[in-house]
Amino acid sequence: MQDNKLNRLALKAGVFYIIGQLFIRGITFLTTPVYTRLLSRAQYGEIRIYESWLLIMVPVMSLSLFRSVDRAKYDMGEKYNEYVSSVQALSYCSILGFFGLSMLFKPQLQKFWGMTDMMFIMAFLYVFGYTSILFMQRREKQMMRYKASILITTVTIVPATVLSILLIYWGRINGYLDSLVELRVWGFYVPQVIGGLIVAVLLWKQGGKFIQTEYWKYALKYSLPLIPEALSIQIMNQADKIMIQFLAGYDYTGIFALGTTVSFIIWIVEDSVWNAFLPWMYEKISQGEAKDIERPWTILMHGFGIMSWFLVALSPEIVAVLGSKEYRMAIFLIAPMVTGTLLRFYSYIYTAIQNYHKKTACVAVGTIVTMVINVILNYVCIIRFGYMAAAYTTAASYLILLVLQGYLEKKITGRRVVSLKKSVIVSAVYLALNLVTMELFALQWYVRYAAILAVTALAAKWILPQFLKVVKDFKK
Repeated sequence: MQDNKLNRLALKAGVFYIIGQLFIRGITFLTTPVYTRLLSRAQYGEIRIYESWLLIMVPVMSLSLFRSVDRAKYDMGEKYNEYVSSVQALSYCSILGFFGLSMLFKPQLQKFWGMTDMMFIMAFLYVFGYTSILFMQRREKQMMRYKASILITTVTIVPATVLSILLIYWGRINGYLDSLVELRVWGFYVPQVIGGLIVAVLLWKQGGKFIQTEYWKYALKYSLPLIPEALSIQIMNQADKIMIQFLAGYDYTGIFALGTTVSFIIWIVEDSVWNAFLPWMYEKISQGEAKDIERPWTILMHGFGIMSWFLVALSPEIVAVLGSKEYRMAIFLIAPMVTGTLLRFYSYIYTAIQNYHKKTACVAVGTIVTMVINVILNYVCIIRFGYMAAAYTTAASYLILLVLQGYLEKKITGRRVVSLKKSVIVSAVYLALNLVTMELFALQWYVRYAAILAVTALAAKWILPQFLKVVKDFKK
């Protein structure tokens, strides 16, 4: 009876969480055609590089303490809100320390990051605000609640998106063409900073704790080993664009960034589903029912594999909508990019299980090794083969990450929740399928569309019934 109640709660929270995340994060994808037409290719590339630096700064400067919220639910019990409140305060102390240190080397950092004074200050304000949102989102996710998380994200992202577009348009018609990047930064990040600081106050009010050494020790012990892992993941995610900027220039970065936006389509769905799946999986493990995890996870693997193929097959149309003719070469980046995103999703299951067992240092080892390999491959291959090589080296790196994390899971826990051999085989199949599909671009459009219809029919017959059965089992 208790298990049935858990499944119903997980299903309800998961469905609403996925819908909310699809809407919120989908805004970023839907506004890409607007940005690519209002900005030059170099300016679009500059904006995406700025976003890349922010994604690296958040987990490092906050000490990744928000990640301990997932596991703390099972150890803190009724003191869960107190824990979140206190650890958030510790994160703010860390961010403040990083800000003070950065001010000592401000000219050097600004030059390296490519930021103006305003962009530099806004970056730190964003780290403060977004860290609080991450604390709130992870707490609500673990409690299998969705309303507050969706609400706060909606009331920050929607105004931010609208304001940034209006400011860019205003800048264009008034002749401020050289200031469009700064106008976008103002419009997009100020609402998010304000929303994040409001969330910080709410979390402190609900928890009522600031300095609590017991909670700080727990969070630091859990999260500090994850900083190298979080940094490595973000470097893997962002290094290709940053290295292209340094080695090839902002123009090529813009093309590459558009390809990344297409892979963002599948990442939106993957991340939303994962955030709904993770609390249910942790509950299953805590109840000694880990055997129930592999079957639904396998169905998810195939479902997202087929979704990645559809994105590759429709690349010419997607790129035409998102960008102008200047971005057409991005169609040859999408296959390795969406496959890399797919392989990263496959690796989540192994890192999550290590995190559940509090073996966060082991998670970091596998990720750091993969990051180093990725950076070296990016540097060598971009110089030797051009900027497009970065998409293929990143996909290869995520396959290495999958294998390493799967190996470490077995070594740490002595068992596997999901077969690594199965994951590698499924990965190889979809990698080969996606790369071969690019050959369809040279054929007549109706040949490609015939292939899409055929795969749609097979997916509807094979994957959809299994997916519906998983949902039915949850309802039971």
